[in-house]
Amino acid sequence: MVLITAPLPTVPTHVFFDQNVDFNNNKTRTLPPPNHQLELRLPLRHNHTSPQPLTPQTTTLTKNKKKRKGATTSDILHLMDALPFRVSVDIYTSLIKECTVSADPETAIELYTHVAKSGTKPPLSFLNRILIMFVSCGLLEDARHMFDKMRFRDFNSWATLFVAYYDSADYEEATSVFVNMLGQLGMSQFPPWIWACLFRACAYTVNIPLGMQVHGWLLKSGSCDHVLLSSSLINFYGRFTSLEDASVVFNGVSRHSTLTWTAKIVSGCRERHFLEAFDDFKEMGKRGVKKDCFTFSSVLKACGKILNQERCGEQVHADAIKLGLVSDHYVQCSLIAMYGRCGLLRNAKRVFKMSREERKDDCWNAMLMGYVQNGLYIEAVKFLYQMKTVGMQPHESLLNRLRVVCGSVTYSNMN
Repeated sequence: MVLITAPLPTVPTHVFFDQNVDFNNNKTRTLPPPNHQLELRLPLRHNHTSPQPLTPQTTTLTKNKKKRKGATTSDILHLMDALPFRVSVDIYTSLIKECTVSADPETAIELYTHVAKSGTKPPLSFLNRILIMFVSCGLLEDARHMFDKMRFRDFNSWATLFVAYYDSADYEEATSVFVNMLGQLGMSQFPPWIWACLFRACAYTVNIPLGMQVHGWLLKSGSCDHVLLSSSLINFYGRFTSLEDASVVFNGVSRHSTLTWTAKIVSGCRERHFLEAFDDFKEMGKRGVKKDCFTFSSVLKACGKILNQERCGEQVHADAIKLGLVSDHYVQCSLIAMYGRCGLLRNAKRVFKMSREERKDDCWNAMLMGYVQNGLYIEAVKFLYQMKTVGMQPHESLLNRLRVVCGSVTYSNMN
């Protein structure tokens, strides 16, 4: 696969849509079901946890619609139409910003249609704002349609589309957009966050060749020392059980942080090197590296699967108390699961009671798993009734396991 091609030609001051495009037959006139939950933020802050395929979600435009105060965008556009002069780019920009924040797809379609009919000759930065507006309103198909019509595109144009697909968990299309971007712009000095997103997308799509090729170029350019890039590379290689490659990346970092250490711990747990992961956790403390909630939740998984697990888990628990992280929801769930694996149900119950205010499905299921793992099936059945009372849903795998076991339990034993 060849990624390096000719650089992008110089972009003129004003960039127009292709003159052959018929705006009256614009695809964006047909409004697809919007996704109000989609948010586009540059740089991206989402961290997807599983390589699941994209599942479209539909909502109703009329539901939960925000009440507007004062004049609407439609009112302003109708007023400007009645005046003897065109709407300026500045006014359009202000309306686009408002629509981007409100995430109203109907307004986005109306505003875009008005711009297309006005004959305005907008600069490239203006077109990029329209792309972001479409994405923030959940109109990804319309954003792609407009992107394909743009005669010139810069990094912001490509990055907006790439992040939109990535944020929608369409990692295949995200990597495809990124490769095309490299073909148009060349291997430029992109910001670290977009490389990090690419490595995650490559991990989700198991696109190892692309990830390794990009890693090689970053090594040549001397860009791999960035903390965000290093942690993403460690996670990338760790996902494919390449702990040796992950260690090479880790050792090549001049200054480690919470991200790089936590990524190394996660990679160790993924390859079942639990003792090494626990040693890395202790080394973080010796070097004075700050630990966060994700660090604790990751190392607690290792503590439940190594020899002398009780003492290891209790040490981590004590460390979480000292740092004031024991009240975190994810840390509490990991503690419950760890104590359950160790057979320390009393400690698991104590942590479970602590999580009363923030108790969610995963904490309940972790406690239920503890009963099942230790053969306390009658207690598990009783706990199921408690879950039902508060409206919590147990995992189907736990229910199936209990159904099998309870079939061999006599009525007298159940009583």
